[in-house]
Amino acid sequence: MKTEPPLLNARQDTSPGSPAPADPGKRALLLMLAALPAACVNTPMNGSRGNLLPEPATPPAIRPPQVGQEWVYVVRNVYNHETVDTLTEKVLEVGERIRIGRVSHRHGRLPDEIQGPWGQIRQDPHWSPTPVFTKPLPLWPPQLKAGWAGHFREQYEVLDHDGFNYFWLLNMKAEDWEEIDTPAGKFHALKFGNLINYQSDEVVFRLDSSRKETLWLVPEIGRWALRRSSGSYFIEDRGGEMQEDSLEWELLSWK
Repeated sequence: MKTEPPLLNARQDTSPGSPAPADPGKRALLLMLAALPAACVNTPMNGSRGNLLPEPATPPAIRPPQVGQEWVYVVRNVYNHETVDTLTEKVLEVGERIRIGRVSHRHGRLPDEIQGPWGQIRQDPHWSPTPVFTKPLPLWPPQLKAGWAGHFREQYEVLDHDGFNYFWLLNMKAEDWEEIDTPAGKFHALKFGNLINYQSDEVVFRLDSSRKETLWLVPEIGRWALRRSSGSYFIEDRGGEMQEDSLEWELLSWK
């Protein structure tokens, strides 16, 4: 049976040389964060990429998954545009769950992405460490319409680390329709943003963890043509905000 830690004190190590327990007052900040409504958090990372388009008269349908569908992305550093990797994602299984295999040119085979149903994420290896959600969360806006917004609260555990559940707060908003130009061609895409506040599995000393991203979803390919992600957090008793890598995934090809 899975257990849940005290929300802000999971995996506290009391062995010699371990970090000092987190200040209770600072831990309370995380509890307050979990209760914040969507309107109280920062906006997702933005960035215009293409030309604005009018809202479609009829919302387009997302291409359904089929075994063998594939998307290839170039991965770049957002700040200096340096290419850091190439990622190939391929549908391997379609049924009660949709399994997407992922292969990095630099690192080899990566954990699978698992959806079920289509557009609802259960295991999301885009993030590290990989979260496995208690219940699936939307991977893109359920309504492909500019202005749609949703707020979702769920728990997750870390892939291959049984035992504890942590909270995950997702704020998603569809911004507008744009025409974007990529190496794979020009597409009409719904730009939407995600803001994620979450409890890290390093809760003994890591506070106020958040991630933000902007995605350009292309219904005809069943995936995004462009995705930009970044993250930040604070460490107990250290000044200043710590930054995760800011990366961009741009579509090279699809089938």
